[in-house]
Amino acid sequence: MSNSKEQPVPQGKYLSAIRHADLIYVSGMTPRKNGQLIYSGKIKTKEPVESNKDAVRLAALNALTAAQSCLSDGESISIILQLNVFLNAEEDFTAHAKVADYASELLIEYLGSNCIGSRAAIGVASLPSNAPIEIAIIGKVV
Repeated sequence: MSNSKEQPVPQGKYLSAIRHADLIYVSGMTPRKNGQLIYSGKIKTKEPVESNKDAVRLAALNALTAAQSCLSDGESISIILQLNVFLNAEEDFTAHAKVADYASELLIEYLGSNCIGSRAAIGVASLPSNAPIEIAIIGKVV
């Protein structure tokens, strides 16, 4: 992945990502392209978990793209120290970890099989703009 990829557009008064020494902190990313929300609504208990895959992968890709924007030439992200996956899910939804696996899988595709450190999959009552998913990461630079 190169730094020339379309960067996520912040939806408020903050930076998409910021670097401190060899750590990159990425703000919560939703499934947007060019600032437009592509997927919306609650994650539903009665729908197959797979129906959320594209939304999760897009949010994870946005997070990774934002992180990549903080790299200098020759640098890369070696590991995701923290992956937080927030799910705008119905109250009785319980497959949070399965949905979060789609984010882990995308990051593994780009960074390698042992790139995920700690992870949290958290159900919430709502997310900005009624997004179904929001992903925040902390990455380590090498």
